[in-house]
Amino acid sequence: MNPSSTQRSDALASTDAWRVVCEQQDLVCNSGVVVWHDGAQVALFYLPGAEGKTLYAIDNHDPQSGANVIGRGLVGSIKGDLVVASPIYKQHFRLENGTCLEYPRQRLRVWPVRLREGMVEVGRG
Repeated sequence: MNPSSTQRSDALASTDAWRVVCEQQDLVCNSGVVVWHDGAQVALFYLPGAEGKTLYAIDNHDPQSGANVIGRGLVGSIKGDLVVASPIYKQHFRLENGTCLEYPRQRLRVWPVRLREGMVEVGRG
């Protein structure tokens, strides 16, 4: 592990690096909700039935249409990747890293996110 990734891990462990954006009860299973975080609209996707990670935070802004609609997209799986389909032009973005399947040069910003004591916390991306 290089020193910069260790510093980033240490920074995320600090409570100052995390902001409460909503409560767990505000999330909708297998769907998105949008919150405001550090000057950006962030779409939160809660997938309690998924193996491994169950919560994702991704940019709500669709680069194809220019609209803030990603949080209204449909969640699914394509070739083992969890994705959200933009509701306007239907392109698919990986929830894990924000890359677009149809247009690899397009990428949505992602944030670290976690559930802690019934609260949803988003880290600095």
